Amino acid sequence: MSYTISDACIKCGRCAENCPMNCISEGSYKYEVNASQCIDCGTCANVCPVGAPRARA
Repeated sequence: MSYTISDACIKCGRCAENCPMNCISEGSYKYEVNASQCIDCGTCANVCPVGAPRARA
């Protein structure tokens, strides 16, 4: 399992700054998670002001 970032992303960068695996990077329209590096810790979701990071089903 890994996280993904929804279109609600406002590109504030908090998710990337706080990710312990450094697997989140800025994309063209929103931040993106490298699924192969994500350890499903939820840190990104906990710091996001708009709830954009979501656990993949």
